[in-house]
Amino acid sequence: MTELPQTPAPTLATVTALPTARTAEPTADTAVLDSARRVLAEATAPTEVPVEKVVDLDAFDDAPLLPAWMKSPEGWAAFAGVFYRARRRGFRRWVRRQPTTQGHVRQFGRGARRTYDWVVGLEGVRVQGAAHAAHVLTREARAAARSARYTPRILGSKKELVMKAAEKAQKAAEEAVALHKKARKDRNWVRNLRAGVVYGPPLAAIGGGYIATGWLGAAAGTLATFTGGAFAGRKPYEEEADWSADWRSLGDGDRMTAPMLDAGFKAAKVIGADEALRIVQMPMLDARGAWSAVIDLPPGIPAKKAMRAVDELAAAFGVEEAQVSVSKRGRSGRIELYVSRDLPFTDKAKPGPLLALEAAANFWGPISIGPDVRGLAISISVVERSGLVGGEPGAGKSASGNTILLAAALDPRVILVLADGKGGGDLEPFEHLCESFEGDADPEAFYTLLLDQVANMKHRYALLKKLGKRKVTEELANKYPELRQRLIWVDELMFYTTDEEYGKKITKLLRNLVSRGRAAGIITFCATQKPGSDVVDTSLRDLLSIRWALRCTTPEASDTILGKGAAAAGYSAKTIQAEMRGAGYLWAEGQNPVMVRADYYTDEQVTELLERATDLRTKAGTLPRGPVSLADQLREQADDDATILAAVVDAFVSYSATAGEELDWLPGAVLLAALKADGLDVTAEKLGALIVRSDDEKKAKRAWEGSRVAGYLLARVTATITARYGLTA
Repeated sequence: MTELPQTPAPTLATVTALPTARTAEPTADTAVLDSARRVLAEATAPTEVPVEKVVDLDAFDDAPLLPAWMKSPEGWAAFAGVFYRARRRGFRRWVRRQPTTQGHVRQFGRGARRTYDWVVGLEGVRVQGAAHAAHVLTREARAAARSARYTPRILGSKKELVMKAAEKAQKAAEEAVALHKKARKDRNWVRNLRAGVVYGPPLAAIGGGYIATGWLGAAAGTLATFTGGAFAGRKPYEEEADWSADWRSLGDGDRMTAPMLDAGFKAAKVIGADEALRIVQMPMLDARGAWSAVIDLPPGIPAKKAMRAVDELAAAFGVEEAQVSVSKRGRSGRIELYVSRDLPFTDKAKPGPLLALEAAANFWGPISIGPDVRGLAISISVVERSGLVGGEPGAGKSASGNTILLAAALDPRVILVLADGKGGGDLEPFEHLCESFEGDADPEAFYTLLLDQVANMKHRYALLKKLGKRKVTEELANKYPELRQRLIWVDELMFYTTDEEYGKKITKLLRNLVSRGRAAGIITFCATQKPGSDVVDTSLRDLLSIRWALRCTTPEASDTILGKGAAAAGYSAKTIQAEMRGAGYLWAEGQNPVMVRADYYTDEQVTELLERATDLRTKAGTLPRGPVSLADQLREQADDDATILAAVVDAFVSYSATAGEELDWLPGAVLLAALKADGLDVTAEKLGALIVRSDDEKKAKRAWEGSRVAGYLLARVTATITARYGLTA
């Protein structure tokens, strides 16, 4: 025990009392000082400080040392709270660990792989070596036997040596085949033994548990099997042992991460080896299972460099080029990367939105084209626009055109003018809705049709000038039916423009309509397979503002549709796979093309929509009439002579139907009787004055019901109608 050092008692300083004038009683201060001197004088030496006794912990048993407070209700409550929070943190750590290489599912996968590799073993290598040796020796034995067979016996010793060599080779081949069979047998026996050791206990646990307690026991056996597999794979593969680790990518099912993006852009030579991307929006999965991220490229690297390297990025990510979409996001150096899990546009197309319409469509508003790679609906406006649709055969031009044609048909205000250069009948269901239709692939008829459209355009501009308006608007078109929207759709334009006689004339008229018809409410769309300069003159092609490039065979063909440099900028229809029918790059709204798949309508759905369009146009009074007979055209003239001529034409039609052949002549008496039956009181002189015949025609007589009589030629009747009213049959 250590003694404390003794400190001497402190002393008080001497206080001297100054003499005063008179003697007084002791003051209070003097009494306090005297009391302090007495206390210090009586102070004793300091006492010893007790030291705690050292406790020998070996004298206790193994029971935990718990404070008494812990055994109180408050202590047990605190212990329970700590236990609960510890378990909750442990569960969270377990959940965070599952996506990593230490997750139990990953552990079980590694365990299953390791046990499988152990079951397979290395015996297969020996079997392959034995098989190769047997194959080589067998081939040599066959060659030796062939040599011995064709060696003549007259050679004597040579024949004998060849026979011995053949026998030796045959024996060696038989031994090699026997070794191969034995190696295979040993391999199978060892593998079966290992398989019994590895897979026997799990099967016994699951089967025994099911027999003992049913599905509950089977579940317990499955859980035990999973636990054993996870234990076998608890340690991840070493980096140098996992040869596939460096080749994992999005195509292998990995998650998109920032390091993966850096590695991919470096491999694609978009950024340098010492540069890195800046992640603006972390990679995330959307509802369609595709990865998307917003990225800032290093300073000085424009977005178009990444857009040109779509093929290289797809190779770096382990996916098809069509699965990668790179677009500019807000500024030059910022891009949005979108990588689909599967090849886009290969699933079954959903019903088009036009089927859900309960009223007429509005062709003045946006038109639904179809979904993009993200599944978002893309709509465009065709007001004061014109378009070009191109792609190789079978790319889906007809189905793509239906999205625009059906929308126009369901708006009863739109005037349809269609021309089918293919002559295959794709546009035939729309014929009864068209004001003009050319379906025979006749360049001359199409040229005549375009002349009518140019005349109509001039009439529209004359009306606009009279009204003091610059262009056709929806309000103006609703007020003046002559200014309703007019859609001119030309399918397979190549057939018309390559015609030797009418090709250049057709191109000139189309260029006139496209360049001047926009403000007059005339919309022109052309569809062709390859709109090169030899098919569509560049002066016409450059005026078509909406471009839709379906699948093409070369990047150059894609550029002829989208414009020069589009493929180099990353927008090439060559990358569209054959399975992505109806998909193409649409350049209509915005600065860059967008990959879109056209809404698809089956033949039955097209028929249903056209029936609805017919009903809408019938109620609106805009359904074009079919071919009008010559007699009906005459009656519309509201003229007495025209009514007489109409009855004459009907008489020719009626008697031709009765005779079973077309008659070109009828007696005058027959015509007068037919006129009288129609309630027309016409004399022979009046009929002769109306239909003027030559002297030879008046004198010519033909047999009619047993006698020869004079009459009127049908050609003379139609010539009279054309000369007087300008009408033809």
